[in-house]
Amino acid sequence: MIRTYTAFILLGLFWGSNFIYMKWAGALISAGQISFLRILFGFVPLAALAWRSGVLKSGQVRYLHHLAVMAALPTAFCYFAMAKGTALLPSGIAGVLGGSPAIFTSMASSLFLRNEKMNRLMVSGIALGIVGITLIARPWAALSDSAPISLEGVAWMMAGSIVFGMSYIYGRRFLSPTNLPPLAIVTWQMGLALAMLFFVTDLDGTGQILHDARALAGMVIGLGLLGTGASFLLYYFLLRELGAVAASGAVYVTPVIALMIGWAAGEHVGPLEVVATLLILCSIAMLEVGRQRTTRPEATPIQTAVSPD
Repeated sequence: MIRTYTAFILLGLFWGSNFIYMKWAGALISAGQISFLRILFGFVPLAALAWRSGVLKSGQVRYLHHLAVMAALPTAFCYFAMAKGTALLPSGIAGVLGGSPAIFTSMASSLFLRNEKMNRLMVSGIALGIVGITLIARPWAALSDSAPISLEGVAWMMAGSIVFGMSYIYGRRFLSPTNLPPLAIVTWQMGLALAMLFFVTDLDGTGQILHDARALAGMVIGLGLLGTGASFLLYYFLLRELGAVAASGAVYVTPVIALMIGWAAGEHVGPLEVVATLLILCSIAMLEVGRQRTTRPEATPIQTAVSPD
């Protein structure tokens, strides 16, 4: 069990630290370039493991159109939106907002999946999450010249969260019935997303990150190898050892770690930020408990989408 608990702690740490790495890289390269490099360095270990495990089969090509949708939306776009939003926000705040996809996943599931209807606990959880997001965004301060939070940054983070939530429905509808191995699905997703970003991203100037050793290490090792590639492998391990509910508990750790790292890096963390974080965490917990009361266990999100964190 020591190995399992270590994997759980590492997963929360890797996910939670992604935002400070994006913040460092965002000072030198564009959001598109960050997304491309992140997927590149995350894809390499996943592809190697998938090839060694023998989970990639030529017959999987017949699902390429569905895999392409998942590559374009919850992978390429969500990573871009998170990088764009993080560049405009304190990394800790971005990390807290980055933990909100569960709220939009629950809303989308109740609207489009017949067997996942909301109960009172889930409705209360969504309301609580929206209050937490509103406290973070502070729209009442938008008219001030010294607004503490960029609403554009919040909008990008919310766009990524909403798209990720909606993509869960698509994955459940079209990919879960295929019974493809989770490792195969995510490897295809990331490989296709890498190709898409290569063709649509202006990579000119990407070498600027070579001038900052901290940002380079954060991009390649922190965000790519650990925050993307190794994080999926750890989640896959926890999924097998603990089950989907326990493995998803790392989502609760992520905003807290992101906020603590931001505070350690000199970002302002006041009572409002702490309260908002607690509200969002309580929201996610209420949604998870409520979902367990209303649905039977089915395909888990890891089978259909790459985490946006």
